[in-house]
Formats: sequence, structure tokens, C-alpha cells
Amino acid sequence: MRTRHSLPGRTGLGVLFLLLAQAVALATPAQAHGDTVKVVINGQREGHLTTDITWENDEDAIEEAVAATVNATSADGSRAMGPWKLVRDAGTRTGWSTAEVLPAGTWKVHVHVGFPSLGHAEREVSVPVVDPAPPSTSAAPTAPAPASPSAAASASPALAGGGSTFSWTTAGVAVAALAGAAGGMLLVRRARARRQARGDG
Repeated sequence: MRTRHSLPGRTGLGVLFLLLAQAVALATPAQAHGDTVKVVINGQREGHLTTDITWENDEDAIEEAVAATVNATSADGSRAMGPWKLVRDAGTRTGWSTAEVLPAGTWKVHVHVGFPSLGHAEREVSVPVVDPAPPSTSAAPTAPAPASPSAAASASPALAGGGSTFSWTTAGVAVAALAGAAGGMLLVRRARARRQARGDG
């Protein structure tokens, strides 16, 4: 008997091409652009560290998320900041920066990228001291505050009381004067009566 060897059919070829397509689709971006990323520390913007991150081989922008950390040490080694993560700068394709702010001073900064591929950069960055805005010297003159109604009301009774006291004092003096005059007239009349009585006798 003869044994017939069947050739792969259309179905077998379709499965083979499908597997090849999946293998190509699963290739990582690092295989297409290289196995490292390029990190450039540009400096700082109002204390925020700024960087550019691209693929090392062709310097294309990295479309996917980047996992990167930032560590900073002061020039004298007494202070350390981080680790902070980098976030994409709005409106740019390659710009990444920190949400946190470096204090004023000179810092030695290290950036480490772990995804989508490895990358590293370091640089000394200086953050200037920002002077506060000087106070305004042209202040408007302050107008005198108007007298409150309560103050005017409290002053009125005092004046009224003073006037009343003055009226009572004047009346008392007048009464005393009248009483003195009446008493004097009474004494004069009595003296005349006594003289008349003596003359008659």
C-alpha cells in the first residue's frame, strides 16, 4: 500500500501567518527603538525639575508611560529630597517634570528610568531664591471716621444735665436774694414801728 503525505492546507497556512503576526505585534517598543532611553536634565522651572526623555537610538518620543524617579542631594550633603516621580509636561511629547518643588539652593540631581527601558542622568541644578514682592509705599490717606450716633447721643444727656444744673443753681440764688430782701424790708418796718411808738409815748 502507498502512504499519501498530505500538504498543509489553507487552514494550516492561515494559523502559521496568524502566529507570525502575533509575534510581531508583541515585540516591545524597546526592540523597535533600542534597549535604552535617553534622559536629559534641562534644569528647573520655578523649582520643578525639567527633563526630556526619548529613545536612545532614534530620539523618538516615548508614547507610553514612563516610570522614572528623581533624587536630589544638597551641595553640602545635609539635605536630601525624593524619591519623586516624573510626570509628563502638558503640551509636549518629550518633556517630563516633577510635581514637587526643590527648595532654593544647589542640588545634585539623579534621574533613574526603569520603564519602558533603562535610562539614567545626573546634573547639578541651582534653584534661585525668589524675593518677596516689596510692600506698596503709596498708601492712600485714611479719612477720619465719622462720629457714631451713639457717641453723639451719649454727649447730649451730659449737656442737657449741665444746663439743668445751671438752671437750678440760678433759681436758688434768685430765691435766696428775694428772701433776703423780704427780711430786710421786714426789719425796716419793725424799726419804724418802734420809733413811732416811742414818739407817741
